[in-house]
Amino acid sequence: MGFVDFIMNLLRDPRAAIASWIAAGPVMAYGCVFLIIFIETGVVFFPFLPGDSLLFASGFFAQGGGFNIVALLAVAWVAAILGDQCNFMIGHFFGKKIVESGKVKAMTPERLQKSEAFLQKWGHLAIFLGRFFPFIRTFVPFIAGMGGMHWRNFVIFNVLGGITWSTLFTLLGYFFGGIPFVQEHFELLIVGIVLVSVIPTIVGLVKAKLSK
Repeated sequence: MGFVDFIMNLLRDPRAAIASWIAAGPVMAYGCVFLIIFIETGVVFFPFLPGDSLLFASGFFAQGGGFNIVALLAVAWVAAILGDQCNFMIGHFFGKKIVESGKVKAMTPERLQKSEAFLQKWGHLAIFLGRFFPFIRTFVPFIAGMGGMHWRNFVIFNVLGGITWSTLFTLLGYFFGGIPFVQEHFELLIVGIVLVSVIPTIVGLVKAKLSK
């Protein structure tokens, strides 16, 4: 339950959660950012972690001096790139067994179908574009590995996508997090980021159910 409580605290009050990491020292602060981004993108069992909102909130603290913006971006880049690479390898070596086992509850047939369709439609570019959609962000590299995508092609779009996605959300928090309106409604804004990110996934699931 410790990890679940850790995530719930982050979702409930991201400023208080991140402030406590920073107060515990740079190893804790940067380590938590790395851990959440890496697990969300790199472990197919945890597609629900708040990557977008975490990057935005961390960028806000970098604007206030809690994080060094260069170090924060470097940590986010490495976590995002290594995470997707790890997910690709899991899909390559264990993908079929994981899917057939049915033990990963988040890996519903609808989500897999949506991710497969996304990958088929956009090809290698799906690795880049998928970064901006929760669940798809986690499942696309897994399916790419399971489907035998060439490692070199995956790495190119993985690096481009990881750097672009993490930089965008971090700098949004860095440059706009200090605006008085944003500070007054920070928690609501974080919830809004989560909802906007999840809307495409929800629409896809509804369409899949209606089509049946």
